[in-house]
Amino acid sequence: MFVVSVLYPNTEGKHFDLDYYTGRHLPLVHRLLDPKGLRSLTYYQPAPGAPFRLVAEMRFDDGKAARAALSAHGAETQADIPNFTDEAPIILMAPLVSG
Repeated sequence: MFVVSVLYPNTEGKHFDLDYYTGRHLPLVHRLLDPKGLRSLTYYQPAPGAPFRLVAEMRFDDGKAARAALSAHGAETQADIPNFTDEAPIILMAPLVSG
């Protein structure tokens, strides 16, 4: 399993529209990436005062599938980000390791 984590910083003065994110952005991501191998998409909101206001995790079978999906549709999903936040996300990609 391969994880693409999208971390949205919790910067004072920046906005994040959770309703848009859950109602419009996540369906867009599913519509575009499910056919390309997206196995799951989850998100959570860390406690107030944490350095990130929201963390999303997309899981793919492997890195090749993740890179292919993001190459095909990453520009379109990234172009939607200004519709719900004025903060640039941090994206991490790595194989899932469990201990």
